[in-house]
Amino acid sequence: MMRLQDKVAVITGGGSGIGRAASLLFAAEGARVVVVDYQGVYGRAVGQETADEIKNQGGEAIYVETDLGVDEQVAAMVRRAVEEYGRIDVLFNNASHGYSSPLTMTTLLDTPEHDWNEVIKNNLNSIFFCTKYCQPEMAKAGGGSIINTGSSNALVAVPGADAYTAAKGGVVSLTRIMAMTYAPDIRVNCICPGAVRTPMITTMLEMLEDYLIQNIPLQRVAEPEEIARVALFLASDESSYVTGAIIPVDGGWTTL
Repeated sequence: MMRLQDKVAVITGGGSGIGRAASLLFAAEGARVVVVDYQGVYGRAVGQETADEIKNQGGEAIYVETDLGVDEQVAAMVRRAVEEYGRIDVLFNNASHGYSSPLTMTTLLDTPEHDWNEVIKNNLNSIFFCTKYCQPEMAKAGGGSIINTGSSNALVAVPGADAYTAAKGGVVSLTRIMAMTYAPDIRVNCICPGAVRTPMITTMLEMLEDYLIQNIPLQRVAEPEEIARVALFLASDESSYVTGAIIPVDGGWTTL
């Protein structure tokens, strides 16, 4: 039996990076996947590309383009998921964005209001909206698992990424209150990745990879599939007694 056989999983940011890796992995484990992404970020429908790849491999998936910072669009996405598959069992709140430019690293006093609002919208508000509409459907289905993507920035302060650090710190705290609120039928956990080789930080890795490797005990950055495998564990019944957990997946970065 595959670990997510006949489950319906909503995965945000499913067009690239960790979300794409998780979408492919969850589908391979039997899930019907709702790939959620926003075409405007990439200039093309990368979420559709992920859904097509799943179907080419014999799985089931749909792509729903959604601006996760807009209440009405998230509500429509959830309606589409339920219309297509009848239920929701897993929500992977994975979508994550830094500043409007990946190289915009500013302190609190130097952060433009627009950048601050965008970071909070895409990293924290998105989880609020997705949970607001998915949780009732999960409760109707008898329960399930919600996984939030935090960051090692939420656990160890990194100067110069102040808004992002604040948003991801909010994700950690939100995870804990969600776990308390939705127990016992819905489990809620948070993954806190460190440096991961994803399109979102490609340019940054080109500049800082040597520095990062020197400060990561495992001496390398992660591949998206390594984070996806932790998400799979939390989505499956293998983690049936795990809720409210904040799990660093950072090669040991936060132990230093």
